Amino acid sequence: MASSAQSGGSSGGPAVPTVQRGIVKMVLSGCAIIVRGQPRGGPPPERQINLSNIRAGNLARRAAATQPDAKDTPDEPWAFPAREFLRKKLIGKEVCFTIENKTPQGREYGMIYLGKDTNGENIAESLVAEGLATRREGMRANNPEQNRLSECEEQAKAAKKGTWSEGNGSHTIRDLKYTIENPRHFVDSHHQKPVNAIIEHVRDGSVVRALLLPDYYLVTVMLSGIKCPTFRREADGSETPEPFAAEAKFFTESRLLQRDVQIILESCHNQNILGTILHPNGNITELLLKEGFARCVDWSIAVYTRGAEKLRAAERFAKERRLRIWRDYVAPTANLDQKDKQFVAKVMQVLNADAIVVKLNSGDYKTIHLSSIRPPRLEGENTQDKNKKLRPLYDIPYMFEAREFLRKKLIGKKVNVTVDYIRPASPATETVPAFSERTCATVTIGGINIAEALVSKGLATVIRYRQDDDQRSSHYDELLAAEARAIKNGKGLHSKKEVPIHRVADISGDTQKAKQFLPFLQRAGRSEAVVEYVFSGSRLKLYLPKETCLITFLLAGIECPRGARNLPGLVQEGEPFSEEATLFTKELVLQREVEVEVESMDKAGNFIGWLHIDGANLSVLLVEHALSKVHFTAERSSYYKSLLSAEEAAKQKKEKVWAHYEEQPVEEVMPVLEEKERSASYKPVFVTEITDDLHFYVQDVETGTQLEKLMENMRNDIASHPPVEGSYAPRRGEFCIAKFVDEEWYRARVEKIESPAKVHVFYIDYGNREILPSTRLGTLPPAFSTRVLPAQATEYAFAFIQVPQDEDARTDAVDSVVRDIQNTQCLLNVEHLSAGCPHVTLQFADSKGDVGLGLVKEGLVMVEVRKEKQFQKVITEYLNAQESAKSARLNLWRYGDFRADDADEFGYSR
Repeated sequence: MASSAQSGGSSGGPAVPTVQRGIVKMVLSGCAIIVRGQPRGGPPPERQINLSNIRAGNLARRAAATQPDAKDTPDEPWAFPAREFLRKKLIGKEVCFTIENKTPQGREYGMIYLGKDTNGENIAESLVAEGLATRREGMRANNPEQNRLSECEEQAKAAKKGTWSEGNGSHTIRDLKYTIENPRHFVDSHHQKPVNAIIEHVRDGSVVRALLLPDYYLVTVMLSGIKCPTFRREADGSETPEPFAAEAKFFTESRLLQRDVQIILESCHNQNILGTILHPNGNITELLLKEGFARCVDWSIAVYTRGAEKLRAAERFAKERRLRIWRDYVAPTANLDQKDKQFVAKVMQVLNADAIVVKLNSGDYKTIHLSSIRPPRLEGENTQDKNKKLRPLYDIPYMFEAREFLRKKLIGKKVNVTVDYIRPASPATETVPAFSERTCATVTIGGINIAEALVSKGLATVIRYRQDDDQRSSHYDELLAAEARAIKNGKGLHSKKEVPIHRVADISGDTQKAKQFLPFLQRAGRSEAVVEYVFSGSRLKLYLPKETCLITFLLAGIECPRGARNLPGLVQEGEPFSEEATLFTKELVLQREVEVEVESMDKAGNFIGWLHIDGANLSVLLVEHALSKVHFTAERSSYYKSLLSAEEAAKQKKEKVWAHYEEQPVEEVMPVLEEKERSASYKPVFVTEITDDLHFYVQDVETGTQLEKLMENMRNDIASHPPVEGSYAPRRGEFCIAKFVDEEWYRARVEKIESPAKVHVFYIDYGNREILPSTRLGTLPPAFSTRVLPAQATEYAFAFIQVPQDEDARTDAVDSVVRDIQNTQCLLNVEHLSAGCPHVTLQFADSKGDVGLGLVKEGLVMVEVRKEKQFQKVITEYLNAQESAKSARLNLWRYGDFRADDADEFGYSR
């Protein structure tokens, strides 16, 4: 037996063992450890040292998988306490040791001392003194070291320590569990609370074997959210490390191996546990990332409980500094200036469901694709009719809902754009079309990530990437979490319900369909629409949501510069300012909600009318900005004055289309009134409602039987399929059914919604209005819609009279009319048209007496004097009646002729 390094000896005596130093990496058992040197440019060398002259119990061993008949070997008594004694005393500490004996197989035996020299604690003696190891049998005490071991053993026996205590030591044998029957239940039962553990083995930087305390489960733990380089097993059984695999393993070993830690069990993957290991000095997961030894992995980062953004930030830190596995890293936006990476822009258009067109501060337009998401698409075999052209917006399930979500949220709003990566252009292949270069970015508005909101509603899916593909959203984890929520809640694309179908009729250019549709649109007055496309300054494609159809719409009353056109064999250049007019219209109305009034249609099936955006008339706006001229057809319109004043102002500025305008000298021209005879063609009507401003609603007697039949059928249908109370959600402008005070159902239109308890409705067949709770409303069955039978109540006003502006006087006039004609049949003749409604004369059906003339005779209203020649005979009759009322001092005239002094005060003008 070789002597201690401290013992002296003559030059001719036995060799003195060399004292060597190292750091304890691992304790194999109560009498064997592994020590390592200091790392220099990589993991350091290591060696196993067995303690001389003593023996400790063997630890448990699991049966080899290759030997099916072999059984697991349990701990020997006091083996684990001996191992733990050394682990707690030595792991990570510096020791010195001497090698006293080396077997032919290379096993080394020696003495180990805690500290830098042999004056430190003798580990073998400490073990024997605690009764955790015994002297080897047959060992004689023939030198000082062996004498001390003998003394320590005697003291342990006397004190009944360890193996010398009473009993057989069975309480020191662990009940080791190598497998878990239900890993998912096992993980869930811990409720993500930290579990005490000892790291028994490090397979690679991110996979360890841990002993969970106090129940002694031996489990494999994979660090959630990350992956380190691994060791590839070759066919011959050897292992080839990936770059930095050995360094990553040493990094984890030197900090965790055989240390006391806490583990948060977060999920499971087969028999492996996904978790986070917490050490008093920090979180190894984040540390590995920060040092460039690991990369984030998408499949497990979602279960990381301490915030995925922390892992991404740690990875980003290593990438920016190009540490280790990131030494060749180039950022996706490395070639962009800061102003091009982050900017604020205005959204001008939504393209399908994953891209938008924005207007930069410079005035340029840029297409931005939402990072890492994929819009809805047709799955499996394309069941589309081969003869029918695919319209992605309407034919792909949920594409329309996704586009509408983005349109309503973004159009015309300013958004924050953060460019994540530039996807280079790709050529076409057999299965994939060519793609131009795409700028992919995270777009936020009011702090909300639009892509995340889209995914959470199930209106888009998240793209999966190769692990080394860094071209992805900077908020990729939030996108994955949003998708998981959408799948769990069965939203949108993940719903088990039937997919929504959008049957949208495209009647643009279809003359036959347009002709059928024209009367309906004319009667509808102002209709809601969405501008889908702008062809030129005055030509647009509109989507009418209530009618679910697409139409081509031409702005009335203006002459807009024509754009360039491709004709067979040549390109026709556009007129000056045509592009400016198109851009103006695009920026103002594209994909906005507007109101349209259809007046007529052209021979190509395009509708002509007026378009209103936020209360402004687009035709007037184009004229106002000198991008259009007034067309002579506008003379018939109620907007003619607005157009003329806008054109006059634009002419004075001499800009754009009026840049070369010169005022013509004004010639005095005497107006020549065209002589025209009054047309008297009375038709029978039934008066159903009188309004407070002396307008009235009538039904055409000729179509009365159709209405009665429709009402009877509708009520029978409703009786057999009554609406569920409260199921109907009213929308402004929508046709519905409403229950009147007589408890019968009538057709109506929603005019205003104050609250669910106060909904303003207009009875379209009778002209009266009412405020009802939504519980008394229901959906209008399609079989009884206005397409089957148009609204029967038509509004008119009395011709040739002025309605009193004084409230009391007006009430007297209204009461008289209600008494005389409400719910009676009369004869009606249209005298002239006006902006609000046609002005008519009304006769009693039996006496043929003029109702309006009767009001004048009673002094309830005054005469409106008109200068048209054809009305002079009637006006004279009305004025004579007015003089008679004045002489008799009836009603308005009871105080004489008030018009001379204070007509304005009474609200009249001569």
